[in-house]
Amino acid sequence: MTKPTKVIHVVIIDYPNALQSSVHGLKEMLLLSNQIVIDNNLDIKFDVQVVKPNKELESVSQSDVVILPPNLDGSYHNAPPEQLLAFINKAHQRGAILCSACAGAFILAETGLLDNRAATTHWQLADKFNERYPKVTLKIESLLINDGDIISAGGLMSWIDLGLEIVAQFTKPHIMRTLGKYLIVDTGKREQRYYGSFTPKFNHGNQQILQVQHHIQANHNQPLNISTLAALAYMGERTFLRKFTSATTMKPVQYIQKVRVQKACELLESTTQSFEQIALNIGYDDVNSFRKVFIKIIGLTPSAFKARFV
Repeated sequence: MTKPTKVIHVVIIDYPNALQSSVHGLKEMLLLSNQIVIDNNLDIKFDVQVVKPNKELESVSQSDVVILPPNLDGSYHNAPPEQLLAFINKAHQRGAILCSACAGAFILAETGLLDNRAATTHWQLADKFNERYPKVTLKIESLLINDGDIISAGGLMSWIDLGLEIVAQFTKPHIMRTLGKYLIVDTGKREQRYYGSFTPKFNHGNQQILQVQHHIQANHNQPLNISTLAALAYMGERTFLRKFTSATTMKPVQYIQKVRVQKACELLESTTQSFEQIALNIGYDDVNSFRKVFIKIIGLTPSAFKARFV
């Protein structure tokens, strides 16, 4: 007796200004995987439906996976309509796995389903996301977070990683790797922090802290300590620590480390200086200490960073 094929119903929400390469690319990726599944004698099939977030939602009778793709432009993801939010909540209650890529996480977070959960989005949207959804644990260094019933992916092209993750979860990991080889895309573990760059938050409105930030930017290669920075802000050290952390969302030491690592990345990409030279030039006498800081923040050794990006 032939075993019945298990159909995985995937719904891709084609909301206004959604990245069309991801909308149709995800559909094509999943349909391509169907042939690989057949070749491997598995009784699974992806059925993909692309719908607009309007009355077309009413045509969706089943959904095992709901995908919110990246956003190319516009502000739709900032204020999604109640009809779409209700659809997402209802699908989740019926057992669907919810997925987002890039700015799609804003729509997902708007439902409240990400509260007290971990998620990721594009690294440039981190401050905006944290401000709007403080109950969500944002792990911006991660390219993809699979939290069981909710999967979120980071950057604009992370929809590829998301598609591969869905294939692996519903079929077998070797099906995903075979698909990756066919598409000639990397199926190995990556992190979003490899690609990010540190953009300090300057629009917080605290002029004293802003003055300190400007000093750090201009003097990152000089010795910097809390007492000196607090004096620049005309504050006591405890008050300075509290107000700096509140304004920039990180402690002064972490902030200085990120500024210096960002400068190191720029120098690794644009010069032929060795990492030892760069470390000395940006204010570190202990090269091994800075190497540890670099790896902690970027997730790669300096040589691996250079090999990947230069």
